[in-house]
Amino acid sequence: MGNAHTPADDIFYDLVSIQYHALKGAQLYEQYLKDADGHQDVQQFISQVQEEDNRRALQAHELLKQLTREAGGGMS
Repeated sequence: MGNAHTPADDIFYDLVSIQYHALKGAQLYEQYLKDADGHQDVQQFISQVQEEDNRRALQAHELLKQLTREAGGGMS
């Protein structure tokens, strides 16, 4: 018996992976901000990237919810 994977499996995996890495990155940026103490331009850049990752994680979450509803599940 083989392992049959559908394109939908890949979509879920990809979105979960994107969400995980965005959240992990956003968490690490707190340390990066501390490391950049005294360098406002660098802190501003790090904050911007952190916000982008937070938005990316939220968007991946929303897409996962949508795909789950389409597949007949009930993810909130």
